Amino acid sequence: MTQKQTFDVSGMTCAACSARVEKTTSGVAGVEHAVVNLLKNSMEVEYDGNPATLAAISAAVEKAGYGAAPRVEATAAAGVSSSPASPSAARENAAAKEAAHVRMRLIVSFVFTIPLFYLSMGHMFGWPLPAFFLGHENMLTFAFTQFLLLLPVIFVNFKFFRVGFKTLFHGSPNMDSLIALGSTASTVYGIVAIYRIGWGMGHGDVDFAHMAAMDLYFESAAMILTLITLGKYFEARAKGKTTDAIAQLMDLSPKTAIRRNVDGAEEEVPVEQVRPGDILIVRAGAGVPVDGVVIEGAGTVDESVITGESVPVEKGVGAAVTGATVNRTGWFAMRAERVGADTVLAGIVRMVDEATSSKAPIEKLADKISGVFVPVVIAIALITFIIWMFVGAGVTTALSHAISVLVISCPCALGLATPTAIMVGTGRGAANGILVKSAEALQTAHGVKTVVLDKTGTITKGAPEVCEVLVAEGRSALASGAAGCVGGVPSSADGFGGAHKASSARAEQSSGLFVRVRTAERLGAAEAIQTSQVDAQTLAFLSLVYSLEKRSEHPLAQAIVAYAEARGVAAQEVEAFEQVPGGGLRGVVAGRTCLAGNARLMEDGDVNAAFASEQAQRLADEGKTVLYFALDGELAGLIALADEPKPRSAAALAELSRMGIRTVMLTGDNERTAHAIQKRVGTDDVIAGVLPQGKEEVIRDLQKQGIVAMVGDGVNDAPALARADVGIAIGAGTDIAIDSADIVLMKSDLADVPAAISLSRATMRNIKQNLFWALIYNVICIPVAAGALSFAGVTLNPMIAAAAMSCSSVCVVSNALRLRGWKPVVLGEVASALEPDAASGAALASEADVPTMDGPSAEDGNRSPVSAGHSEEVQTVKPKEIIMEKKLSVEGMMCQHCVAHVKKALEGIEGVEEAVVDLDSNSATAKLSADVADQVLVDAIVDAGYEAKVVE
Repeated sequence: MTQKQTFDVSGMTCAACSARVEKTTSGVAGVEHAVVNLLKNSMEVEYDGNPATLAAISAAVEKAGYGAAPRVEATAAAGVSSSPASPSAARENAAAKEAAHVRMRLIVSFVFTIPLFYLSMGHMFGWPLPAFFLGHENMLTFAFTQFLLLLPVIFVNFKFFRVGFKTLFHGSPNMDSLIALGSTASTVYGIVAIYRIGWGMGHGDVDFAHMAAMDLYFESAAMILTLITLGKYFEARAKGKTTDAIAQLMDLSPKTAIRRNVDGAEEEVPVEQVRPGDILIVRAGAGVPVDGVVIEGAGTVDESVITGESVPVEKGVGAAVTGATVNRTGWFAMRAERVGADTVLAGIVRMVDEATSSKAPIEKLADKISGVFVPVVIAIALITFIIWMFVGAGVTTALSHAISVLVISCPCALGLATPTAIMVGTGRGAANGILVKSAEALQTAHGVKTVVLDKTGTITKGAPEVCEVLVAEGRSALASGAAGCVGGVPSSADGFGGAHKASSARAEQSSGLFVRVRTAERLGAAEAIQTSQVDAQTLAFLSLVYSLEKRSEHPLAQAIVAYAEARGVAAQEVEAFEQVPGGGLRGVVAGRTCLAGNARLMEDGDVNAAFASEQAQRLADEGKTVLYFALDGELAGLIALADEPKPRSAAALAELSRMGIRTVMLTGDNERTAHAIQKRVGTDDVIAGVLPQGKEEVIRDLQKQGIVAMVGDGVNDAPALARADVGIAIGAGTDIAIDSADIVLMKSDLADVPAAISLSRATMRNIKQNLFWALIYNVICIPVAAGALSFAGVTLNPMIAAAAMSCSSVCVVSNALRLRGWKPVVLGEVASALEPDAASGAALASEADVPTMDGPSAEDGNRSPVSAGHSEEVQTVKPKEIIMEKKLSVEGMMCQHCVAHVKKALEGIEGVEEAVVDLDSNSATAKLSADVADQVLVDAIVDAGYEAKVVE
């Protein structure tokens, strides 16, 4: 049985190291796959599950000149839960210790290198030197002092020599090998020069001794080691920033929790000691320690760290809460259910960690080059030395060029080019609620040509909502409950409404949305009636509907129940309730026989619904599900329901089109519903009536045209998500969908689909830049260091070469850090312009030549709850005259959600025709059709959770 194991690898310094370790591990019997991450000094291995294989891997890597130890994850012991971030935290601590050690080495190196450089090069710049270093008689003192100053630099940086020669002797030379060879050559040459000085002075050949004193090269060896260490220090600091996202995620979880014991006493304990079943107390302002369920009290929880949604969510008894979220207001007790490594936050950290440990396909190029890079550089250095000796340049010149070739070559830049960008890219994605599971997925996503989207729960909200209510006004059943109730205008029983004789003048005096109704005899005529009359009759209709549907568990019934309850509709007694298979519901409400269901149920119950067929057809053409309701054998009305698109779906799809990506909606719904949704959100194509197994076949066909991404949320999407080149799961979807996907959108926001692709494109662009500069640096600098431009007077001594090598690695990492500035495209303004009522609904109305007048939602408390039918003549109802405006100062607004809440609160007041709320100025202007007291306006805003006062 295949198992996975993470190894901590020591001794790696460049891409040649990682390539060697990976090749060595892959060659061990029982190993199926191995991926080495140079940036994290780790290796992910898939093996046969045999413990002996792990020992064989460690031995093989050790033989290759490196160290590899299986990582032991923190586990729960003695009933104490492990910290979800323990391994990552340990690596962070190790990295911090390594950075501190490099800093110490750097300080020591500079302390001794600066005086060494002054002593060896000072005479060239006219700098003063102590007298005991001057003169022919002091040449040996001059040389030996430089050697003594070099020794501490070699000592603190001996790691280069230990690792470099070890890997060289094992046949797998790396960057340390190049540094060790260059520094050793300079040091040995300097030691030989000391002996030459001694020989010259002993034989009285002062000129020979003086020439030897000028070719010590101790300062080159010290400068090489010091400048390389300086580069490593900057590199370590830059690397630390690439893991900021993971560190920030780990810091989100509270470190302690308040636990209620069996005797009712409360104690503060480390979160590692929390166990499933513990009762925890969460007060206002405190973080939720672990995942669990509220069992007492209530609070308003900010879940932005997990979902990205800035508006706090109300949590009551029975509600699930997630660790690392913050309780803004209230108090509650919760039962811990998932702790340690099982929490949502731990899963996110683990997913990001795994992604950064994986290897993108583009790294194969760097691996191939790195595998032969160091041996080739050593060969070039030898050839350089031989050529310069052959042309008679002398040992000094030949050695200088050879050393320059060794120390200017930079295999580590190649090795860091991809993992640094992957690390930063996945971190930025996680910070924005986009979890990328692997580097391969991040690379593949940049080339996506087609995005296939599931409809239900992905493009749409995934739950039906009531969008239109049409009442057969004046039918005898409802007339008895509504007659004479308003304005002295009686309701008759002749069809859809006796009120159709109301004058147009009366219609013009009504306010808000008006209602178009039909009569049984005159289907083409419609007139406006007073809102109060409609309300009375509609409420009577909704009361009957609500009473019957409340007994059903069907999703459509639940949507109607929610609609009625939001409007304060009262339920009545129901008798002889019955569910009709394939038809709907039957029951007796207040002594009257009621039917609720489809057209077939009406036909079976001898209910004449022919006069409503045109309305029903119009609603069906708009993709809505139509339910018929009859009372005592007469059709009382229709209710249309639809799974509405998410607010930002249209904007997200528009952004994908702008990016040059084709969008396809894939659904099991019928063609009519699918095309209706397509018109509202703007997908390029739609494929309807597809079964779950058929979705996978559709993806397979589309892949013939290019790279395909599939976006879904349900179990039925799992095969398609797995088949697609890139599977993208909506975070609120099922576990199986998330497991099958390559990218998870934690916010459940379709706008994150173009954001994920944009992140992939930005990361791949950065990787290509890194690889280009790493390659072009070596291609240009190695020939220059070898002396290819010496004929033009351009040469590089070893010190400059070492400085250039250090800069190359730092530049690559720094370029990757630019990704930290990546931000997803803001679609909020586009989305607000594409609300269904404002844009899509208007488009449908235009195409169908019917007025689209949706009933009120929870946000439109001052509107009539009835939608209209169809009419050839459209009558316009004049709004009430605005007699005054009142401006208020509002404190506490932080986002557009707050703006919407304040606007809703003000427009819910009778007499307020419109409210204009401005976040920038923290103000609200109420436009009034009647005098409304200042305190009423202020109280409405305060009840919404903000502070306010009237200023004008």
